[in-house]
Amino acid sequence: MAYRIVAERQDETVRMDRSSMLVAVAKARVWASEGWKVTIIVGEENEIAPSDARRLSAA
Repeated sequence: MAYRIVAERQDETVRMDRSSMLVAVAKARVWASEGWKVTIIVGEENEIAPSDARRLSAA
């Protein structure tokens, strides 16, 4: 399953795809700690809200 990370800050947007949920969450946490608004999209449809991503990383 593919995990797409979308990070936005001011007028910049970065998108990256990862095949591992753990790697995707780790990358998202790094971007968020640097002030980016981060969204993780699972597959083509589902979106994980930032608070859900934090819960996943704690599991």
